[in-house]
Amino acid sequence: MAITLTIPKLEMSMSEGTLAEWIVADGAEVKTGDFIYILETDKTAREVESPSDGILRHKAPAGETYDVGTEIGEIV
Repeated sequence: MAITLTIPKLEMSMSEGTLAEWIVADGAEVKTGDFIYILETDKTAREVESPSDGILRHKAPAGETYDVGTEIGEIV
């Protein structure tokens, strides 16, 4: 079963975030807790961890700004 990756809400007032960089390449194997991408907001930048083991699939390009909750990838 695929795990959907979405833009998380890191701050109470956050409505969007920038997917600054994919740390792990599309199609690469990841383990729970591996840092997989960097999310930037107007106040901070944060490395986001993988919620599960599997193969990472990108569904959104880095360098773009997305609303909180937007699907950006999955782990299969």
